[in-house]
This record gives sequence, structure tokens and C-alpha cells, in this order.
Amino acid sequence: MAAHIRFNPLAPKLLLCAALLLLISGCYAGYFTYSAAGGGSEYAVGEEHVSNFPASQTFVMIQDVLRGDGILFNVKPENLVVSEWRKANLPVGVFSDLVGVSPRYRYEIQVLPLSGHQSKIVANVRAEDIPEKDIDQFKPSVKLHLFKQFDEYAMKFPPPPSTPSSGGVNFALLPGENLIQLAKRVTGNADNWRQIAKDNNLNSPTDLAGVQSVWVRDSLLPNSGKTAPVAP
Repeated sequence: MAAHIRFNPLAPKLLLCAALLLLISGCYAGYFTYSAAGGGSEYAVGEEHVSNFPASQTFVMIQDVLRGDGILFNVKPENLVVSEWRKANLPVGVFSDLVGVSPRYRYEIQVLPLSGHQSKIVANVRAEDIPEKDIDQFKPSVKLHLFKQFDEYAMKFPPPPSTPSSGGVNFALLPGENLIQLAKRVTGNADNWRQIAKDNNLNSPTDLAGVQSVWVRDSLLPNSGKTAPVAP
């Protein structure tokens, strides 16, 4: 007796639906894996570096360093520069590429005053779609050698001093000495610290971070300052 095989007209449709479900679940799993590794995310990593120059001078020098590296940037208020987005040459998955995931990064660098003669460079790298494990290679200190280049540039092309080149004497500060003590030592009158602070763009008797010598005008010196240690 011959066996009769009954054909179910819904079978091809069911098979097609199952295949589509497998395909979609596979794509979703791939996208989820990439997201978990850092794809589709945005975050920033920051570094800091101290400069022994006023914030205004440091800000100009940091721009010169970026130009020397061919970095395009925009100048923002509050001593901030923001570079244009740069493509990160990192491999991405097939599905990530299809949905437009493109790893990229940019630099946001701000100069903050610490004192009249010292400032701090805060350099952030902002990343998009870059896995967290790869972000270190795009830090300014690694990708650009930013802080090393800044120090070398400052040594080769130091900005002009903010104090007059004549009409006074530069005095070396003694260890632990503040402006009141310096004024007493070199002028004989501790109250002269206010004029000395004004001439040196200092805000207080102890505003001496990064300061190694202080300019004192001749009119404050009883003996032209020849008896006190003079800075080279």
C-alpha cells in the first residue's frame, strides 16, 4: 500500500520566518557585542601638565604646538581649543560598518591659571565608537607627545618676560621666602611688597608658584640692590 505524503502549504513560509529570525538575532548579537566593547559610546579621558608660564602665554604656545603637528582646531572662550574630529584607524565589524559606526576622536585642551607665573594644561581626548581598551593610544601625551613637545617648544622659543627689561633688578628668591620678606630684605621696607607684586603680576605675598626671581624697580632700592643676591 503506497504511503501518502501530505504537503503543508505553510511550511515554506514557516522556514522563511525561522531563517529571518536567526539572521536578525545574529545581527543583534553582533551589535550588542560591539556596544559592550565600547562601540556606539562617547566618553572623554583627560591628562594634566603644569607650565611655568602665565596662562595667556601657555595658551599661545599650546596653539603653536598643535599647528606644528598639523592639528586643525577652533579657539573657544576661557582659554580652550577644540580640535576637529579625526578618524581612528580601528577595525569595526561588518554590521557596525553597515549601521554607520565610525570610530573617531578629538582633543579638547584648556589652560587654567595657577598663579601669575604658572598655569595648568588640561588635555582631554573625546572618543566616539572607540573601545575603551584602545583609548590610551589616542591620548594627547601618546598620540601627539603633546606635553613633551610643549616643554621643548618653551625651551626653544620662550615668551618674552612680562617685567621691564630696564629700570630695575631681578632678585633670586631665597628658599621659603615670600614677597614681604623679599621686600624687607632688598628695599628695607616690608610694605613695598605691594608694588613689587603689582610689577610682577602677582596677586599676593605667597603667589610665587613657578617664580624663581622677582623684578624690583630701582626707585625702591636704597643701594641699587647690589648687596642682595641678583638673579642671572
